[in-house]
Amino acid sequence: MILRRPRRRAPRPKAALGKLVTARGSSIYHEITMANDAKLKEKISELEELLRQKDQEIQRYRQELVRTNQSLEKVITDLTQEIRWISVIQRALTPTAIPSIPGFEFSTKFAPGSQFGGDYFDIFEHDDHLKFGVLLSCSSGYATSALFLSVLLKLSGRIEAKKGLLPLRALELVAQEMRPHMQAKDSVSIVYAVVDRRTFEFRYSSMGEVACLLQSQGQDKLVRLEPGGKSLSLDLNVKPLEHSIQLGAKDRLIICSTGVLQAATSTGESFGWDRLQAAVLRAPRRSVHDLRNEIYFQIERFTGQAEPVRDLTVLVLEVNERVIKLAK
Repeated sequence: MILRRPRRRAPRPKAALGKLVTARGSSIYHEITMANDAKLKEKISELEELLRQKDQEIQRYRQELVRTNQSLEKVITDLTQEIRWISVIQRALTPTAIPSIPGFEFSTKFAPGSQFGGDYFDIFEHDDHLKFGVLLSCSSGYATSALFLSVLLKLSGRIEAKKGLLPLRALELVAQEMRPHMQAKDSVSIVYAVVDRRTFEFRYSSMGEVACLLQSQGQDKLVRLEPGGKSLSLDLNVKPLEHSIQLGAKDRLIICSTGVLQAATSTGESFGWDRLQAAVLRAPRRSVHDLRNEIYFQIERFTGQAEPVRDLTVLVLEVNERVIKLAK
């Protein structure tokens, strides 16, 4: 018996094998490409839908923003008009004529601010003609000033200022009436004084930063009157303080609103106490009007602005020596 070896299949040529692999690879690649294209199209559709929704949201937002801006513009217009009217009323109420009080000479000036306001002052006689009152207030804004003036009108009978109620009690009543209507940002600085022409006592009560200086006859130095502590605000712990000084012949009292001290340059530097005192000492002693004008001149020179940003009020009082002798 003869054994024969099994025949081996001839190996495929490399070229044929390459074609087979290439065909299968192309088929797989095509399938993957088709799948990827489908996913990509689906993702693009999702993104397009999301973009469409965002466009709709942006459009609604723009419409709402336009309506809100229109409402805000109306509120601002109304508020601006109200503030303008409050400013007009405040300026109308500010006295332009000072009463003629024997034994004293006065000089006052009120310069309205271009951006901030709230000053008010008054000089008035009491029913007791040998006494008169001096009032100067500086509010944080026109609305607070309007509140202060309305409280003064309301309490004009109750506080009986013209009958000689002590300044401390008068400010306590004002604070009591104002606080329920004030907001956290509101504040008022006040000085209220009663002058007795019999004794030439200047009894005053104050709250906040109102500049008060005494220039005694023949003295080269100024005396800064006792400060009033914190301004009137919602803080119930803030109380008015009361002090008293004696006035002599030819003595001068200089009372300035907060805006004088806070008058600032373009770099933010304030006029301050030192410059105020220097202006007072630099002014000629000829008249109270020269002193008042010197203070305003130095403020304008320092700030470089003809129109103040904040209300400025300067009040100068001088004792007349000749009438004092007659009063004695």
